[in-house]
Amino acid sequence: MPKNSKVTQREHSSEHVTESVADLLAHEEPVDYKRSVLNVTGETWDKQKDGEEELDVENRPAWNSKLQYILAQIGYSVGLGNVWRFPYLCQKNGGGAYLVPYLVLLVIIGLPLFFLELAVGQRIRRGSIGVWNYISATPAASCAGDGVAPCNSIPCPPPASQVCFFVGLYYNVIIGWGIFYFFKSFQYPLPWSECPVVTNGSVAVVEPECERSSATTYFWYRETLDISNSISESGGLNWKMTLCLLVAWSLVGLAMIKGIQSSGKVMYFSSLFPYVVLVCFLVRGLLLRGAVDGIMHMFTPKLDKMLDPQVWREAATQVFFALGLGFGGVIAFSSYNKQDNNCHFDATLVSFINFFTSVLATLVVFAVLGFKANIMNEKCVVENAEKILGYLNTNVLSHDLIPPHVNFSHLTAKDYNEMYKVIMTVKEGHFKELGLDPCLLEDELNKSVQGTGLAFIAFTEAMTHFPASPFWSVMFFLMLINLGLGSMIGTMSGITTPIIDTFKVRKEVFTVGSCIFAFVVGLIFVQRSGNYFVTMFDDYSATLPLTVVVILENIAVAWIYGTKKFMQELTEMLGFRPYQFYYYTWKYVSPICMAVLMTASIIQLGVSPPGYSAWIREEAAEKFLFYPTWAMAILISLIILASLPLPLVFILRQFHLVSDGSNTLSVTYKKGRMMKDISNLEDNDETRFILSKVPSETPSPMPTHRSYLGPGSNSPMEMSSAPNGRSGSGSLLASTPE
Repeated sequence: MPKNSKVTQREHSSEHVTESVADLLAHEEPVDYKRSVLNVTGETWDKQKDGEEELDVENRPAWNSKLQYILAQIGYSVGLGNVWRFPYLCQKNGGGAYLVPYLVLLVIIGLPLFFLELAVGQRIRRGSIGVWNYISATPAASCAGDGVAPCNSIPCPPPASQVCFFVGLYYNVIIGWGIFYFFKSFQYPLPWSECPVVTNGSVAVVEPECERSSATTYFWYRETLDISNSISESGGLNWKMTLCLLVAWSLVGLAMIKGIQSSGKVMYFSSLFPYVVLVCFLVRGLLLRGAVDGIMHMFTPKLDKMLDPQVWREAATQVFFALGLGFGGVIAFSSYNKQDNNCHFDATLVSFINFFTSVLATLVVFAVLGFKANIMNEKCVVENAEKILGYLNTNVLSHDLIPPHVNFSHLTAKDYNEMYKVIMTVKEGHFKELGLDPCLLEDELNKSVQGTGLAFIAFTEAMTHFPASPFWSVMFFLMLINLGLGSMIGTMSGITTPIIDTFKVRKEVFTVGSCIFAFVVGLIFVQRSGNYFVTMFDDYSATLPLTVVVILENIAVAWIYGTKKFMQELTEMLGFRPYQFYYYTWKYVSPICMAVLMTASIIQLGVSPPGYSAWIREEAAEKFLFYPTWAMAILISLIILASLPLPLVFILRQFHLVSDGSNTLSVTYKKGRMMKDISNLEDNDETRFILSKVPSETPSPMPTHRSYLGPGSNSPMEMSSAPNGRSGSGSLLASTPE
């Protein structure tokens, strides 16, 4: 060592040697914790493994541009739920009044947790498994950053890959349905615009099931799904849907096979095209007769709904799933970013684009439903006017009851309502026997339709009345396919990225193998009873397990790793300190709100008996049925399998069957090939051995990054007063002589 070095100059000084080491550390370049000379993670240094990990970090794929990354996050978070779930909740929960609780919960739950996932993924540059292995491997003494329990006392949340798998299985089936309707749209008239005619001997009659329901309902349940009467009746595979599912998984596989190099390019189209279609539909919808009625119905607030706890629970659930929290896709996408990327801006931008998209889709839906409500109301008026004419011709009703200005050949809804009130008043005792309907536009607008009922029945029926209806149908279902594909790419990234990062498997082989395996398992959804399994998976496979995962994710970062320490890491990474708002939401608000949501979900499961809406062919109507015993066993197994890794990983680490990286400290000197084992020291002794400081001042377990803090500011590596800003992940670096 040079004689004029600070360490040499202080060898004869009375000051403690650790001060000299600290000075030396302040001028060292930041290093990754795995490559540090002093390794405190409890792992024996492996030169070959170390080289592989260094190469992996350097060769990690990256987004071609910031726009590509933003579009990927938007494509993942904006999905089918924005188009058919949000409008339904808005219609059901008070119209414009529902936007208030949704926006409030987006700010206090959605945005902070979305920012948290973006930050940890970008900081550690790993998938969900790698992120939580880094956090859970933090030494116990430095893990309690805010003076709370040591890190190994609570299990870090394992990845939600199994939940992503469950969701991906049925989500791709919905894309398959969209593909089927897409190809059926290339004909005029649309095949669901009229009921089919069947020949009974020499007589041609309308299909009875279609006549008792509607043309679009019949096409959905019979022509598309060929659905059975209950979940217990399998009915065999539906070959049309099987082929569509194969096409859907082929599209996902092709988009994912090269990782972000292929999926990133797909996002340019799959993320932007839905907005083009939504804007076109909005312009066309506003020109339709009755569209204003639908939009006014949407924005008319029912303020009493805001006091209903159920409205807030459903708003919180929608915020949670709209942003894709807990799946691992957000972390996976952000892990391909540069570490100096402003992820706070990204979180804010994507969150509010998601909200804007939901409102835009709701405007489109209500404009089209307003048009459909006017069509159905006019149909109701015509049918009931014919009944009244029949009663007048048979002298059941007197002609004196009909106002003189009413013209049956040009009967308006207003004229019919006037007649209806007069007849109801005069024939009060026998009115029900007449079988007349009120035909109110408000009743049609209040009919809540969601999910597949909105996309494949209500919307398709409205499009049959559009001029050039095949064009609009092609555009609509191509939009649904793109929305679903964008979300599926994010969902599959939540599965493939952590597995590829952890086990170093070949990307192409694993992606193709995953798609083939998922297609084979997904055949359960394309049998005649498959729609009932889609409903089961949608209702029970993700909600509760993902809520638990996100709660533990929040606790792991805010309480176990330490909010103060995490905020300091973000300051180093971003170049500015995030608002204190995030400190309090991460530490208090979000965990409490998520715990309340989890409790409400459990209560809801207990109060509402599990069941499903079955289509009864003989009645041509839906009927609510309870799940049989074997289906209840599958339902419970879904929840258990999705939640099983949480206690399993905790037990394995408690009994040291899987390394948690704590309670072992080894000091490795690479140049001298010499290691000193002090694993038998107590936690506080370990801390004093490293820095001779209090536990709160131990090194940060996050990888360091030298960031620019602006003119006149110091580099984080030079901020000697900041206790956790110098070292790599659980490591210290010091030079030793040869």
